[in-house]
Amino acid sequence: MSVVDLPQNKLKRALAEGKTQVGFWLTTASTTVTEIAATAGFDWLLIDMEHSPNDLTDVIDHLRAAMGGTAEPMVRVPWNDSVMVKRLLDIGVRSLMFPYVQSVEEARAAVAATRYPGTYPGGMRGFAGTTRATAYGRIKGYPQAAGNEICVAVQIETPKALEASAEIAKVDGVDCLFIGPNDLASTMGHLGNAAGPEVQAALIKGCGLIKKGGKAAGVLEFREDNAHKLIAAGFQLVAIGGDAGMVARGTERLAKAFKP
Repeated sequence: MSVVDLPQNKLKRALAEGKTQVGFWLTTASTTVTEIAATAGFDWLLIDMEHSPNDLTDVIDHLRAAMGGTAEPMVRVPWNDSVMVKRLLDIGVRSLMFPYVQSVEEARAAVAATRYPGTYPGGMRGFAGTTRATAYGRIKGYPQAAGNEICVAVQIETPKALEASAEIAKVDGVDCLFIGPNDLASTMGHLGNAAGPEVQAALIKGCGLIKKGGKAAGVLEFREDNAHKLIAAGFQLVAIGGDAGMVARGTERLAKAFKP
């Protein structure tokens, strides 16, 4: 049997080293767009399963479309569900984002879903030896080494979670706390106004708490000028654009140029 090495997760290492990683949000469920974005120069891509029509088999095709590019594919799971996480890991996903994590306990559950028993307290990932993740059984020592390459980001989306950020950041196995500005805005009473001053101040506060806990802070900001400000404030994992938004705004501008 041929033996191959377990590839390194450059995104996980870059976050641990304090490097800024800019990414692109994919919600159209188009593997062609994924293929285009993967070689555009981004550090990571977010393949969304929470607010997009992507299913498990779609994700496999997105992963294949991203092969050979500069960007690490990260999948946002629909929920903090160990069964879905297990299946995503088996098809080769190694960077995951968990929505709506409110506490240390929920963060630990997210990490435990990505780890085999005996490699992490409460680890509960089921074992299968000939999955796509193991190169169909060709990666020697995969079960023992897999956790070293799995990147876990948990989303902070409420004031309660924001206040707990420093403690959540201390959870072993969590690589990044990613603040969702739109849901944070809605739970703060500013639905649809993530750009408002109170929400922006909360983002900066959250970034400080996350860094105090010793982990990378992430955020989504599609306004280019403000994305630069948030990076300067200390955010590392930053989504700076998305496929649906770019197509929507781009087509609007083009149509308006000819039909004002």
